[in-house]
Amino acid sequence: MISLPQWKRQQWVGILLVLMLVLGSTTSFFRQFTSFPTELRLFSGNREQLRLTIPATVTADVADPDILTVNGADQASVPVDLHHPFTLFSKKRGHTRLTLRLFGTLPLKTLNVRVLPDIRVIPGGQSIGVKLRSQGVLVVGHHRVPGSEDGKSPGERADIRAGDYILEMNGRAIRDVNQVAEAVREAGEKRLPIDVLIMRDGQKKRARLHPAYDPKEKVYRIGLYIRDSAAGVGTLTFYDPERKVYGALGHVISDMDTGKPISVGGGKIVRSNVNSIRKGTSGEPGEKRAIFFQEHQVLGTITKNTPFGIFGNILKRPENGFLSEPVPVALNEQVKEGPAEILTVVEGEKVERFDIEIVHVNHQRGPATKGMIVKVTDPRLLSKTGGIVQGMSGSPILQDGKLVGAVTHVFVNDPTTGYGTFIEWMLQDAGIFTNGARQESLFLYGNL
Repeated sequence: MISLPQWKRQQWVGILLVLMLVLGSTTSFFRQFTSFPTELRLFSGNREQLRLTIPATVTADVADPDILTVNGADQASVPVDLHHPFTLFSKKRGHTRLTLRLFGTLPLKTLNVRVLPDIRVIPGGQSIGVKLRSQGVLVVGHHRVPGSEDGKSPGERADIRAGDYILEMNGRAIRDVNQVAEAVREAGEKRLPIDVLIMRDGQKKRARLHPAYDPKEKVYRIGLYIRDSAAGVGTLTFYDPERKVYGALGHVISDMDTGKPISVGGGKIVRSNVNSIRKGTSGEPGEKRAIFFQEHQVLGTITKNTPFGIFGNILKRPENGFLSEPVPVALNEQVKEGPAEILTVVEGEKVERFDIEIVHVNHQRGPATKGMIVKVTDPRLLSKTGGIVQGMSGSPILQDGKLVGAVTHVFVNDPTTGYGTFIEWMLQDAGIFTNGARQESLFLYGNL
């Protein structure tokens, strides 16, 4: 009998395997084979069941069995019958590689596995009042000062634009509109210009303002509309009593005049009481009508305003929650289309649970504020609100006992349907999850 060399045998096996794949390209096996993941993320202590149904027994080789085991076997090589699903168990944080080998030698599939630390947080749902102070004073527009010959305001002449933040005037830090008024008065009476430090699109810039005298009002003006704070109502998404942090809203807070995100200079969240609801209809989003409640009892600070919401330190455990114990969270790729639920308030301060359907999931790799499309299916919530309304943004979305995301926006032409963001991105901005990452204007946020 003629014996073929080892390399020749492997070559023939490879050719046969390719032929099998070609012949089976229209079968469910081929679809499973091509959709089998090449990368997998797991939280430590979790199980994941995988399926690759072919009539073969393979060897599952784990590069580091201290991080990952297959079918509960604490060893580097485990025989696996692919007639049946097999189970991966993540033991501790780290990276490893799983290789399925046909006949013990020929690589069939390779899977890179990353095990993340277990993360659990308490879902919110409470209605909260938000008071956000800007970093410096925000310029929201210009106005003409009476007596101006060229029709321009002093602010326009100094090239100070809507969306700029005034940080300093004559070397003094500016935190509210009253300080601006005082600096303008002093400079005007002394007939001196004002050296201004502004921030525009994250870059600092200097300008020189020349106050103009308003003969009608007998005061000096700079021709700028400014704002130092904003307030509104939203929903708490989660909080972590161990790390003392929270996340809320699920979307950025933008200035209603400039449309630009507000740069945070401080702020707080407080309790809010929902006293009525205007139902949403096609073309007309509804809203929760709510009042701030016990403002002296600050629930938390605001330190970040990002595309995925507001974040900060939790100072007082929120009351009236539907859940009081931490629950596991889901990674983006674990969220699936199907039944889910949201936690939110429709009356007073009571958090309630309502049924929804996740009708579409966008499993793209990068951060996305519109990660899923959700539809309200709960008859009671539809009767009460018409679907998703302003003030509901941030309402936590739960699926299979896990916190998976938050409601963010409503479809204007269909109030029963809206967008949600994945909880992973909110946890990342809160610093919990790392992916290897005085004149007040009060208003309710128009984009929820």
